[in-house]
Amino acid sequence: MSNHAIERLEKIMDELREQCPWDRKQTIHTLRQLTIEECHELADVITDENWKGIQEELGDILLHIIFYAKIGAEQQQFSFEDVINGICDKLVFRHPHIYGDVVVKDEEEVKRNWENLKLKEGKTSVMSGVPRSLPPMVQAMRIQEKAKQVGFEWENKEQVWEKVKEEMEEVRVEVEQQSSKIEDEIGDLLFSVINYARFLNIDPDNALAKTNKKFLTRFQAMEKIVTEKGQRMTDLNLLQMDEIWNEVKKS
Repeated sequence: MSNHAIERLEKIMDELREQCPWDRKQTIHTLRQLTIEECHELADVITDENWKGIQEELGDILLHIIFYAKIGAEQQQFSFEDVINGICDKLVFRHPHIYGDVVVKDEEEVKRNWENLKLKEGKTSVMSGVPRSLPPMVQAMRIQEKAKQVGFEWENKEQVWEKVKEEMEEVRVEVEQQSSKIEDEIGDLLFSVINYARFLNIDPDNALAKTNKKFLTRFQAMEKIVTEKGQRMTDLNLLQMDEIWNEVKKS
């Protein structure tokens, strides 16, 4: 990447900040939700393997980075150059097996070293790097990965599957008893299923996103068939809808 491209973007950002009423009004707080939305849009196109979309969404996120750096400079807190140098310094420090004399045998050892180095930087817990604002499923994945780095981990996927079955049974019991613990047990079950997916090297968040998309596509196709027959979904009973659903699945 040429410096010219970055300089061009910084120049445009400067001009927008000075001349555009909307851009001039923005703060780190007003940008926050917009940044979250941009990250979700990037996640969507990654799920679809839409490379043109990925390129576009990365540009939007880069704009946000430049925007925050511009505001940081205005507040005399940091510059875009500080942001770049900061991540460069962090990467060099956390990769002593590349930039130092540390020897690692595999990816897992790299991850363990990474967590130990973060503690040396002043972190008080390996869990401190898990953002509270993450979607719960993604947060569960990160929590499990963090626990793994200090050895708090199941030995194999069979043990995790047994845990899933155990949690399923606990849900069934609490439902039968109409207990107040049903929500807790459902949470435990979901956590264990996410853990099992992780052991299978499956991203459960991405898997669910694909299933959601598949369901939406099939449901909308079903709605289209019903409409073309001059009917409405509410005119049909469950058996009739299920027949059309099976038609859509076959096609």
